[in-house]
Amino acid sequence: MSIPANTRPLTGQPPALKAPAGATDCHMHLYLPGYEAQPGGPNIAELATVADYRQVQQRLSLERVVVTQSNAYQFDNRSILQGVAEIGQARARAIVAVAPDASESQIEALHAQGARGARIMQLPGGAVGMSGLTAVEARVKAFGWHLMVQFNSHEIDIYMATLQAIDTDYIIDHIGKFMPPVAADDPRVDQILSLLDRGNAWIKICGGYETSLSGGPEYADVSPIAKRVIKHAPERVIWGSNWPHVAVPREQYPDDAEQLDVLLHWADESIRQKILVDNPAVLYGF
Repeated sequence: MSIPANTRPLTGQPPALKAPAGATDCHMHLYLPGYEAQPGGPNIAELATVADYRQVQQRLSLERVVVTQSNAYQFDNRSILQGVAEIGQARARAIVAVAPDASESQIEALHAQGARGARIMQLPGGAVGMSGLTAVEARVKAFGWHLMVQFNSHEIDIYMATLQAIDTDYIIDHIGKFMPPVAADDPRVDQILSLLDRGNAWIKICGGYETSLSGGPEYADVSPIAKRVIKHAPERVIWGSNWPHVAVPREQYPDDAEQLDVLLHWADESIRQKILVDNPAVLYGF
């Protein structure tokens, strides 16, 4: 099956934010030619290649990148690992899908190709949900990997005990993915802060457009949550573009520069250095 080439915007006005040297995009996806969607995942509408992303990367003045496994590929990590190989491990890492019964040799092979984390996706289409988290953690712990965990934080009560039991580092994805957004003083935001205080949790500023009802570029309903977590634990925050934004139709495609510029309003310059450079370097070993 032939997948059409990318038709979404790759260029445009640069962001107002001047990214510091070593700035890292900690969440994006690749859809390379020759790799098809797997059973259980969504279809692939368009390709999104390394060459495509390099245009976005140049526009935003980003230097490093973390390629995240797409739900479409389920446990077939070959596309993103090829992407990491094309970019080079000096500037790229991968977050892969790991089966709960994966062998040590399988994970060792993924590690050698630049994988540094495993994706746990509770939302529809995820290869491994929260029920598989403990088993996956046991597989990847010896390699120093972290878990990238995404769920609707309206349900965080259900998952608190599991999250509190994690020994490895883990990322709470997409600003907690509150669907719909809640007030910054909501008790469920307090629960996220309590997890950050434990010392092994991180949170990613990413994909606000997926949950916002007020819309960009301000994302006024998501902004208070983001500002609160950044103020509370700036040393535990990272950022991602979520390119190529496959969760939204083309007419709702967010401006990539605006996705970076939210940090102008949510964090001061010294904190942006942590979010874009220092924190990713610690987490991913750049």
